[in-house]
Amino acid sequence: MVYTINRMAAVDADELAKVERERDLYLQLLKLGRQGELEPFLEEALQLVVEVVGARQGYLELYDDEESERAPRWWIAHGFSDAELRDVRTSISRGVIAAAVASGETVVSHSALLDQRFKERESVIGGRIGAVLCAPIGDDPPRGALYLQGRVGSLAFSEEDRQRAELFAAHLAPQVDRLVAGRRQRERDNPTRSLRERLNLPGVVGSSPALAAVLQQVGVVAPLDVTVLLTGENGTGKSLIARVVHENGPRASGPFVELSCAALPESLIESELFGALPGAHSTAVRRIEGKVAAAEGGTLFLDEIGDLPLGAQAKLLQLLQSKVYYPLGASQPASADIRVIAATNVELEQAVAEHRFREDLFYRLQVMPIRLPRLAERRADIRELAVAACRRACERHKLAPLELSRNALRAAEAAEWPGNVRQLEHTVEAAVIRAASEASTAVEQRHLFPASSPPSAPTGGLTFQEATRQFQRELLRTTLQETGWNVVETARNLDLARSHVYNLIRGFGLERTRP
Repeated sequence: MVYTINRMAAVDADELAKVERERDLYLQLLKLGRQGELEPFLEEALQLVVEVVGARQGYLELYDDEESERAPRWWIAHGFSDAELRDVRTSISRGVIAAAVASGETVVSHSALLDQRFKERESVIGGRIGAVLCAPIGDDPPRGALYLQGRVGSLAFSEEDRQRAELFAAHLAPQVDRLVAGRRQRERDNPTRSLRERLNLPGVVGSSPALAAVLQQVGVVAPLDVTVLLTGENGTGKSLIARVVHENGPRASGPFVELSCAALPESLIESELFGALPGAHSTAVRRIEGKVAAAEGGTLFLDEIGDLPLGAQAKLLQLLQSKVYYPLGASQPASADIRVIAATNVELEQAVAEHRFREDLFYRLQVMPIRLPRLAERRADIRELAVAACRRACERHKLAPLELSRNALRAAEAAEWPGNVRQLEHTVEAAVIRAASEASTAVEQRHLFPASSPPSAPTGGLTFQEATRQFQRELLRTTLQETGWNVVETARNLDLARSHVYNLIRGFGLERTRP
């Protein structure tokens, strides 16, 4: 009797443990469902199922139902070396995956090497594949396959492992459909899509209408080999767009030479720009090749053109008009086959009125002007810019890959960036370094804004951005309270988009207090 009771208790304990494991899996799947991007979702999902099932290695591939060819459009691997992954994608396991996809049923084998269905396949023999479990994702026909190889602490996958993998695959399919549909909709709504298909746009991040307007202008001027003037605040990306114009123009194979007119003293700017013969000035002990000569056959980008001295302005005007120039100390002109792109963050018309900039040079540069928008005018790009900056910072400093947390992204979207894209990128880079130094698994809001103080704290000693954030938070909180947390009315009173108000509420961590 005691034995029977103990046995029943053991069975009940096993059932309870099984229910708890299934509950935990459901909870983790629900948590995964909040992910908004396909690639991070697949990576987290595969890691989860590998851990739950107890596999040594895992591979997941998905097909695009809009493409007739059944080749993987998206794929992710876990636990494979680079060499093993190449084999998995090219030969090993193809027989197992093909069988699961063709039949729409899960394939489980204690040893593929001994399995009558697969042992004759070269991929199985070459890879010496043992225990495998492969479940199709979706049905009629499957959207992809989940492939698990090797079992931790056991020689074979159990029936419970199969059930868990099938449960996981069943929940994965609708989530994949949701994320793929969302991505396609964003691509259809992306005004930069057609421009990206016909232009070479390395490093250009974003999909806002404001960015699309800039790229549209770039597509017009780039192939014309005309002088271009880029205007806009500091940090808006004028250097990047100048390079994009060059790389999409007829001189793309030539050099791209950059000179900041504000970085050199007036006494050296002409020498740096046009070159100098020996003895032309005190530092010219040998012939100096200028930036104009260095850019021969390519593009010369003159940044901060508004700071160019008047003497150099006259020589630049001659260069633009006649394609010839005189190096310092030279009596014979040199010819130049270059394209000039200039950039400025100052109002050149005002500089002309104040006789700090030549009017004739201004009109010569103003042939094809392109204004770059402030980051405040392209707020929809902040999230994508921050994610890209995070990835680049990890690569630049050789750090383990980090991602920005949801709170960090919301805080970035809610913040004002008077320094535009450059300030955002530098802030994210510093946040990545802080997060890595703490061995954090993600970049959090406190890494982005470590010095932020509570709204009630005095503003003395704060940076401009910190004080601005405090003011915005308090203004938003007060307006929400005055409108009874009516977001539509709050957005109207503050002259903001309703979506931006929601971003600010989340970014500032505001919560409605009930009376």
